[in-house]
Amino acid sequence: MAETLIKVDLKQSPYDNPLVHNRWHPDIPMAVWVEPGAEFKLETYDWTGGAIKNDDCADDVRDVDLSTVHFLSGPVGVKGAEPGDLLVVDLLDIGARDDSLWGFNGFFSKQNGGGFLDEHFPLAQKSIWDFHGMFTSSRHIPGVNFAGLIHPGLIGCLPDQKMLDTWNAREAELIATNPTRVPGLANPPAPATAHMGKLQ
Repeated sequence: MAETLIKVDLKQSPYDNPLVHNRWHPDIPMAVWVEPGAEFKLETYDWTGGAIKNDDCADDVRDVDLSTVHFLSGPVGVKGAEPGDLLVVDLLDIGARDDSLWGFNGFFSKQNGGGFLDEHFPLAQKSIWDFHGMFTSSRHIPGVNFAGLIHPGLIGCLPDQKMLDTWNAREAELIATNPTRVPGLANPPAPATAHMGKLQ
């Protein structure tokens, strides 16, 4: 059986877990190292780090601090890999933890994140979906059941400093085109809420 290299306690803040981070930055140390071809497991938080709760109120979606997201398990270093190498990662299984068999979707408030349809849906809303094997249902949308296949969320490689500088310059230029837009065109770096894994 594959070893679990990164574990999370869903009752613990992700900021207290040094094997988790929420920024793409070249200075973040590897959380764990693996050999090429190794099979292993990683536990993860949801992208908000547990800010969204399994309840009937959408205030958590309305008020979520979007400068904290996305929480990522890792980074995972591959022994022998060099910058510029092409890495192939096969996801063999993705699933919910036995103690957290639910997910959520929702609309962000236009005043906090917004979305593509915020002119039609300016207020925060959410629905909770309970997993029953492969299928899911929601107490918030009665009578609807579908195959609730879980996706892996974000996966990527840490950027080098040159790429990070390019990203930040590009985003700053975009924000400058309409700096008072609600919701904002992009989110600039937010050092105050950064969780840099083992770097902290």
